[in-house]
Amino acid sequence: WYHDNLTRHAAEALLLSNGQDGSYLLRKSNEREDLYSLSVRGKDSVKHFHIEHTGTSFKFGFNEFSSLKELVMHFANQPLIGSETGTLIVLKHPYPREVEEPSIYESVRVHTAMQTGRTESDLVPNAPSLGTKEGYLIKQGKIVKNWKTRWFTLHRNELKYFKDQTATEPIRALDLTECSAVQFDYSQERVNCFCLVFPLRTYYLCAKTGIEADEWIKILRWKLSQIRKQLEQRDATLSS
Repeated sequence: WYHDNLTRHAAEALLLSNGQDGSYLLRKSNEREDLYSLSVRGKDSVKHFHIEHTGTSFKFGFNEFSSLKELVMHFANQPLIGSETGTLIVLKHPYPREVEEPSIYESVRVHTAMQTGRTESDLVPNAPSLGTKEGYLIKQGKIVKNWKTRWFTLHRNELKYFKDQTATEPIRALDLTECSAVQFDYSQERVNCFCLVFPLRTYYLCAKTGIEADEWIKILRWKLSQIRKQLEQRDATLSS
């Protein structure tokens, strides 16, 4: 549950999307070299607590511990006061570092806004997962094989493309549950190209750099693997 290079926003996205009340993780603080941050989810928000490493011990408020493990064990049965209003948070579920998630932490963006009267059950299904990405790609036309720059967004099992970043309505939304493969493509007279194979059409896309193309391919392949796992689990449930 120690996540070395995890930002505050990425920690919040992880815990809100995949965690539950009492889920926690430890990370290096972005503020000082000798600080750690304990991020804990409590209902519909994430609280962050500073832990100072003195060199020989770990200080948390007025308490001092010889190790981080001792600190977590101590607070597992004693509530943490998470806010001035008296919200109590208990460390219940360590969030493991080794989980099946795309490695592109920098692409996470939290767009979920809480409204009055909404509860945790309203938030979690609508919270963006780590499999979220957006950016400009160059796309080949279906009939006229010309290339046009389009704004692409990937969210859950949908890949949408728009005329540009300011457009509100997509030109098309591609259902990734129907996609059979994502792979590099060397058949075009362009570099950094890849393609998405659908039953009725193969979409050819190009990124500005090889690194960017590789990121898109990795996250799209991860999406397809998750879709296949969900289908296999559903089939296994139906057959049983």
